[in-house]
Amino acid sequence: MSEKQRKQFGVWMDTHHATIVGRKADETREFFVLGHIENPGADNNSNEQAAQKQEMGLTHKFFKEIAHLMPNIEEIHVTGTGKIQEEFIHYLAATAQYKNADTSDSTSNKMSDAALTAYFTKYFG
Repeated sequence: MSEKQRKQFGVWMDTHHATIVGRKADETREFFVLGHIENPGADNNSNEQAAQKQEMGLTHKFFKEIAHLMPNIEEIHVTGTGKIQEEFIHYLAATAQYKNADTSDSTSNKMSDAALTAYFTKYFG
């Protein structure tokens, strides 16, 4: 009897871009790029409160679009620049579907899709 394979995902993100990586469902279980999500950010707005509210709404939409590409997460590693990774992990923890996922995060510079898949292959072993 074979051991159940965990649904593992990796995300590289900054405030405006995310690259989502997951394992293939076939016997190779190799990592591949599931997609790229863009967050354009808030428009120029003269009212600071309105701009902040718009930014929060766009960030929530950004997180939702990323999570949509990763159904039934069991383990996820989020890497990238800034503090957005921590915010995304908090978003997952507050979402019923993802709250039991094992999460980890790190900081890294932007990398190519090939380098990113190699990074997550090495990370998850």
